Amino acid sequence: MKEADDCGVEVVLNAVVIGLFPEKEITVKIEDHVEHVKGDTILIATGASENMVTFPGWTLPGVIGAGAAQTMMNLHGILPGKRVLMLGSGNVGLVVSFQLMQAGCEVVALADAAPRVGGYGVHAAKVARLGVPFYLSHTIVSAEGKDCVTGVTIAEVDSSWQVVKGTEKHFDVDTICLAVGLSPMAKLCDMAGCQMEDNPAKAGFVPVVDEYGETSVPGIYAAGDVSGIEEASSAMIEGRIAGIAAAARLGFVTQEEAKRDCQKQEEALSGLRQGMFAPGMRGKKITETEEGVAISQNLLEHGFVASEEIERFPGVTHQKGIHPVIECTQNIPCNPCQDACKRHCIKIGSKITSLPVLDTEAECTGCGMCVASCSGQAIFLVNEDCGDGTAEITMPYEFLPLPAAGDRGMALGRNGEEVCDAVVLGVRSAKAFDHTHLLTIKVAKEYAMKARFFRKGAVQ
Repeated sequence: MKEADDCGVEVVLNAVVIGLFPEKEITVKIEDHVEHVKGDTILIATGASENMVTFPGWTLPGVIGAGAAQTMMNLHGILPGKRVLMLGSGNVGLVVSFQLMQAGCEVVALADAAPRVGGYGVHAAKVARLGVPFYLSHTIVSAEGKDCVTGVTIAEVDSSWQVVKGTEKHFDVDTICLAVGLSPMAKLCDMAGCQMEDNPAKAGFVPVVDEYGETSVPGIYAAGDVSGIEEASSAMIEGRIAGIAAAARLGFVTQEEAKRDCQKQEEALSGLRQGMFAPGMRGKKITETEEGVAISQNLLEHGFVASEEIERFPGVTHQKGIHPVIECTQNIPCNPCQDACKRHCIKIGSKITSLPVLDTEAECTGCGMCVASCSGQAIFLVNEDCGDGTAEITMPYEFLPLPAAGDRGMALGRNGEEVCDAVVLGVRSAKAFDHTHLLTIKVAKEYAMKARFFRKGAVQ
């Protein structure tokens, strides 16, 4: 808001665009009245709407979209429910599952009709280590309840997406959360007379746009999910490109300046569209990373990398003293760990989708910036042998209340199962960590490469 104010941009909230007509006339409902506005240049960035699936009981109160659950938690501070089943293993389903647990909900299971986890492995792994079971090749058979959801039954599906009888599983839940894809909200583009196309690669009915996001109607631009479903980072860059092009059209910058600035953004966008999750890779079976490392099948089928698989990835190394262990196992567009490490211990290189590697010549100070910077929570600081038969592990921790030094409990493995007794050595918090706390625990040294989460409670 401050940046907009500084630039002289008026931001109008609680304003719903209800029509975009020829000659670029916009009808807007602002609170209790309607206004008509005409624009020389219009940028449409209306995003996407959630898809739904139908099953017996799907209209019961308690069946909600993942986006609705996010809104309830983040905007209104309301828990969507106490016991939740998540349907959908894409990034939305994975991230919202984690957020539900942060808010205090219990996610009893994560199900998906697809035979493989659809989202980033790092997001699946941080859900799995909390003990959430993954049921791939499963769908919802029915929701139970009279006035609201009281339970749900899921079952396995075969290669033809038909329910396999005898595989039903029942869960007592009060909420069913659906994360089954998004559809572009392109109706305003259609109303404005923009050329449209039904493009499965872009997840639906979208406007045809050029490399700057301009539609077939001169002066009307579309950016983000409205022109094709991608990740949030891609949407933001598309918005910048369209904004630069619109500014040039209105004479605020020269065509030369716009071309130069757009080229920089396009290079960044091209980087994000690489790797195994690139738009062009959808539907393709990938068996190894760009570096030639075999993909973890356990990750794809159960949400976590098995102990016998983790050692083959380049970020997982063994050194004397404290050092990062990076359990990043897929080529995803992400590199904050490289920038966060001032000692340059972590290297990804110019290709943003490369797997991180460690520079064994660089000295790790244990500052923890790499741990805090990783949104996938895939980095741990490990001292495998403290000299007294124990090991120390520093991990990201984003739950309240925070443990305190001296607290005893159980260390959990990558699958969320109890591994060994653990004691908290301390919790570090800093403004630079951006609300991620660093929890350090002590375990027997034989569990240094297995303990990946901490649960306070009685020890064995």
